[in-house]
Amino acid sequence: MKLSRSLSWFLLAFGVWSWGIWVTFVKNLWKDASGLAFDDAGDPTGYFWVHLLLAVTSFVLGTVVGGIGFRSLRVLRRTS
Repeated sequence: MKLSRSLSWFLLAFGVWSWGIWVTFVKNLWKDASGLAFDDAGDPTGYFWVHLLLAVTSFVLGTVVGGIGFRSLRVLRRTS
C-alpha cells in the first residue's frame, strides 16, 4: 500500500506532536502539587496511574503512527 506525500507528512507530524504533548504532560504530572497525582504521604494515586497509562499508550501510538509516516516518506523519496 502506498500513502500520499501529504498523508505521510501528517502521520509523521502526528507522531512528533504526540510525543511533545505527552512528554510535557508527564513532566507536569510528576511535579503535581495539587494533591491529585500524589496523596499526603507522597504515594501515587489512581489519578496518577490512569494518566500515566494514557501517556504511555500515547507514546506507543505516536511512535507507531509517526514511524509509518516516516517509512512512507522514505519510500516516496526513493521512487521519485
